[in-house]
Order: sequence, then C-alpha cells, then structure tokens
Amino acid sequence: MSPRTRKATRRTLGFTLPPALKKSLLPTCLAALGLAAWTDVPLPASLRPWLALAEQHARTREAVTPVVPSDFAEAPRLIPLAPPEVTSPIVEQAPRPAPEDALALPHEHGRRVDHLGRARSLRELGDVSGALTEVRRALHDDPADTDALTQAARLARLQGQSDVALLAYARLGHLVPEDAGALIQQARLLVSLGRHAEAVRVGEEAVLRAPEDAEAYQVLGRAHLVGGELTSAILRFQQAVHLEPEHGYALNNLGFAYLRAGENAKAAEVLTQAAELLPNVAYVHNNLGVAWERLGRKEEARAAYGTATRLSPRYVQARVNADRMSRVAQVDLDSPEARGQEGLSPRPVAP
Repeated sequence: MSPRTRKATRRTLGFTLPPALKKSLLPTCLAALGLAAWTDVPLPASLRPWLALAEQHARTREAVTPVVPSDFAEAPRLIPLAPPEVTSPIVEQAPRPAPEDALALPHEHGRRVDHLGRARSLRELGDVSGALTEVRRALHDDPADTDALTQAARLARLQGQSDVALLAYARLGHLVPEDAGALIQQARLLVSLGRHAEAVRVGEEAVLRAPEDAEAYQVLGRAHLVGGELTSAILRFQQAVHLEPEHGYALNNLGFAYLRAGENAKAAEVLTQAAELLPNVAYVHNNLGVAWERLGRKEEARAAYGTATRLSPRYVQARVNADRMSRVAQVDLDSPEARGQEGLSPRPVAP
C-alpha cells in the first residue's frame, strides 16, 4: 500500500461523530442492525463503548417484552402504546335566545324611525292595519313603551285581534302596577270573549289596586254574571252603585242580575233609574219592559218595549217582545171586560 493510500485510510478511521449523535443515533442503529450479537468480532477500540451501550439498550427492551408461553419461538412483539386520551373540547353553551315577543314586529333600519308618528298618520288616514304594524315595530324598539302599548291595544281591538290586545293590556298592567285602568280594559275584553274565569281573576286584581273605583266592581260583576254566579254578581254591582249611585250601566246590570235571580220588583226599581240615566240606550228599556211584564204591568211593559224598538229598530229581542205585547193587548181588547171599558182613558205609563 502506498503512503498516499495509507494516509487516506488513517483519515477515514480517525473520523469522529458529534457527541450528541454518538449518544442517540449510533447505539440505536447498532441495535437495529443486530451488531450486539457480534461480540466475538474484533472491533476498533473506539467502537466498543458504543457496542456496550447497544447491548444494554437491547437488554432493557427484553425486560419489558412479555413472554408468551408457546411451543414455537415467537419474535418479540412491540407493546402498542396506549392511545392518547381524547379530551372533548370544552364548548361554551350558546345563550338561549330570548322568547319571541308576540307583540313586537322585528325590523331592521339603518337609522332611527319614528314608528309611533307613522302610526298616528296612518290612523288618521283610516289605515288601521298599517297603524297597528307601525306600533308593533315601535314595540320592537322599546317593549316597555306605554304609549305604544296603549295604541296597540286599541288598534288591535279595532282590527279584531283580541289576543294582541290582551297581551298589550297585560303588559301595561305589569309596567304600571299602581294603575287599574289596563286591568279593567283587559277584564272587559275577556268578558266579551266569554272567558269569565280569567276575567274574574283580572277583575279581582283591579279591585285590589283601586278599591274606590266603581268601574272595577262593575267589570268584576259582569265577569261573575257571565259565569252564572248571580250572588257574586249582584254583590259587585251593588258595590259599584254604592260608590257611584248614578252609574247607569251598573244599575242596568244590577237590574238584569235581579231579573236572572227572579227578584222582579228590585229589578224594576233599579232599571227605572237606569232608564232615566240612559234614556237613549235601547237594551235598558227592553230590560225594564221585561220587569214590568213579569209584574203584570202590561201597559208599562208595552211602552218600554216601544221605546226600545224606536231607539234601535234592528233590536230583534225588543221587537219580539213588543209584538208579543201587542198580541196580548189585542186579546185583552177582544175580551168582554175590555168592550165595556172602551170609553175609559188608558192608565198613564212610565216613560
């Protein structure tokens, strides 16, 4: 071998690896290639420490490898690593949307709009439906606007949307707890819908808020009357008349309740007062006519029915009562007793 070749070989054998690579890469490679079995093969002195390290690494792996009892030698099996725990990501619960406001109509505008002003203009033009739409848009902007709620209730009643009106009155009653006006209106509407149990509940709340308001007792009495609770109805109407003696409608309702209870004399007394206070209300005179007829005072009954039909020609019940009294009068005139008294003047009748 020439000196040049010997020199080159020396350079190759004198090559050294970085310390980090010696500790990690080379022992692993030796173990993988099976050099640990070559213990009898003479190696350079510089590689013997690495061989010892590779043998130690192999022994460590054998210690952790399970021994499988079998008649056949098995190659060592790798222990599968346990899969990493899958941690469910913490997902924040989205906030539940607020319950939809049945009164409000959602909308989007780039600028502030005076919906109440629009509603008033549309109402003046006779567009009740459009006015109600604008009011409900105003309630979307401010659900606690009492002016918008008041208008919504009135317009909804004109449109026949009773559910919307009831919701508006209920919210007004909640927002203004010291006022019974909204509850009284709510109870009236419930009575007109035949929902007397709800009307009684709302009317009682109105009485608690305004114990000196005759109208609260009046509407509560009507609620009891619709439900057929005559005793309670009469009591509430009496309280209303006590607080306001000239409350013509309360007097009429009290008289009507007396008629339903068969107390005809009391009915005639209060209905006479009601007819004087409400001379242009047809059904008051019709009720008075029923009271007189039950008491046998036919002339007064005929006059009361006549007044009712004159005030309201389409009032069917009053016309039926008036026709019946006319037939009764004709029968009376055809009787022998009536023929002998034809020259007598008729007895004065109540107005």
